[in-house]
Amino acid sequence: MSFPTYKTILYATDLGDNMRPVFRHAIGLAKHYDANVIMFHAVEPLSDSGQWVLETYLSSAKEVGTEGSLKKVLEQMRERLEKFYADEMADPKLKVDPKCVSDIVVVSGHPAEAIKKFADEKGVDLIVMGTHTKTGLHHGLLGSTARKLTHIIDRPVLVVPVSVD
Repeated sequence: MSFPTYKTILYATDLGDNMRPVFRHAIGLAKHYDANVIMFHAVEPLSDSGQWVLETYLSSAKEVGTEGSLKKVLEQMRERLEKFYADEMADPKLKVDPKCVSDIVVVSGHPAEAIKKFADEKGVDLIVMGTHTKTGLHHGLLGSTARKLTHIIDRPVLVVPVSVD
């Protein structure tokens, strides 16, 4: 039996406040295994009621339409990920080749299902994600996305506690 190797690591993020330590785990693993990282975010689709509120109370949403609004949200999320990536790569302590991040992907879909679909399509070897960003009694140790993903995926998932630095 040989040891596992990782060539493609999917860093799945919800863009929460504590994404830095999780990203650094993904980057550290990429450096160790000489792998590349794909940064990934899935925008949860609006429910029917959410869509109704958007169209009813925001006149610009009526003008742009749901498709246009979604496209704008996806572009904004990608810009946030690109800025986060640029800020992290500017940290001289990391000493990582900026090319280790091969792509930044933002899609619309339910996060666990979108992560699985993308990982299957791209042949991802490892998924790195945080536990959760919400707090309170109604949330367990794992966030709902991590919990769902571990039940439907057939590849390793590293779940990093968001409190780890």
